[in-house]
Amino acid sequence: MLRAVKLISWNVNGLRAVLKKNFLEFLATEKPDILCLQETKCMSEQVEAVWPASYSVFWNSAVKKGYSGTAIFTKQLPLDVVPHIGIAEHDNEGRVLTAEYADFYLVNVYVPNSQRELTRLPYRQQWDRDFLAYLKKLEQKKPVIWCGDLNVAHTEIDLANPKSNMKNHGFTPEERAGFSACVAAGFVDTFREFEQGGGHFTWWSPMAGARARNVGWRIDYFLISQALRPRLKRAYILPKVMGSDHCPVVIEIT
Repeated sequence: MLRAVKLISWNVNGLRAVLKKNFLEFLATEKPDILCLQETKCMSEQVEAVWPASYSVFWNSAVKKGYSGTAIFTKQLPLDVVPHIGIAEHDNEGRVLTAEYADFYLVNVYVPNSQRELTRLPYRQQWDRDFLAYLKKLEQKKPVIWCGDLNVAHTEIDLANPKSNMKNHGFTPEERAGFSACVAAGFVDTFREFEQGGGHFTWWSPMAGARARNVGWRIDYFLISQALRPRLKRAYILPKVMGSDHCPVVIEIT
């Protein structure tokens, strides 16, 4: 029987901050084969390499310092790593990092936020179209696993208070349609393959004790090509892992 490969995605809301909290303990406990981080908010040279030598680390930092950024920690060296999608207006914020492995592409993404007054919603809609086109182009070569903070709760069960958030960033009809387009294009929301109920969240506002009351949103995901669905063994959330306003999400594939 093939050993399952464990992949974890986590918006750490600042890698330097989480390194001072529980990051190394988290790595030691969970032992992911591949770890995708979003919102690293640093350049590689700003972070001391205190993690196990078994991990190779790849970075895509934003041009603007202390902003956005993605990283991949991996035990198996990828065949190739690409820090862009090839569209200039999308490629200076460190939002996408693609690692090619023998039998799949892994795309780590930190999707742009539409902002509180929806000032960035038109850009977000363009991003959604361009990013999906990028994923489908990769998929012509081999199956795709993609993960990260997608900054959208897809359906009403993906957030605690859907009615009051209908027109708020992260739950607008436009953003939800962008996610639906990915599903319609054949990508599988892995968590929903195993859990159909509500109350499962990955982000909580730091205000008003939202996390303690589990008043949250599910905005962090793993999606996979249909071709990989038979290999998907588990998909779950780690809500008890602290250190960020997000918690990690996990899949295991053979």
